[in-house]
Amino acid sequence: MPFPPSPRTRSGPRRRSLLAVAPAALALTGCTGGDVGGPAADGSAAADRARARAARDSEELAERYDAVIAARPGLAGLLRPLREEVVRHARAFGGGRKASPSAPPSASPSGVSGVSGVSGTSGAAASPSAAVLGNDKDALAGLAAAERELADRRVKALGGVPGEPARLLASVAAAGAAHVYLLTKGDA
Repeated sequence: MPFPPSPRTRSGPRRRSLLAVAPAALALTGCTGGDVGGPAADGSAAADRARARAARDSEELAERYDAVIAARPGLAGLLRPLREEVVRHARAFGGGRKASPSAPPSASPSGVSGVSGVSGTSGAAASPSAAVLGNDKDALAGLAAAERELADRRVKALGGVPGEPARLLASVAAAGAAHVYLLTKGDA
């Protein structure tokens, strides 16, 4: 007697979709090899600027996750692992001071506009409280949009970053694209 089909019949395409992101990241890093052994004066300054901005962007994104988790505790199970990964990204870029894994949420549960702990200089998140307006679906869509915008910006920055920092940037951009997928998979 055959077993009935599993209720998770969509698991195959999900895995394939996530695995499709990895070759794109590898293709991007292959194009940005640059001067690994050459003079490091210009590359080092560009790499330092790119790392600082990427760290800042990841810290701000972690704050946005904090705001949504505080306002929508029912989403915490889905969002905490993604937030922890964003914090690891900030640390990989040399940041992480503002975005510690045990940081308290920075927004009130009511999601009232005007709570701001982010300068808005990067454009990734104008205000963490903006992410929590509306219902759960809107909050997830706001996080997905922030992740998508940041991943796109990081991919565009790859051309100006040399060697290893470019590979890290590409890897984190690919992870951001996977986060977008995970945040929006219920919409399909």
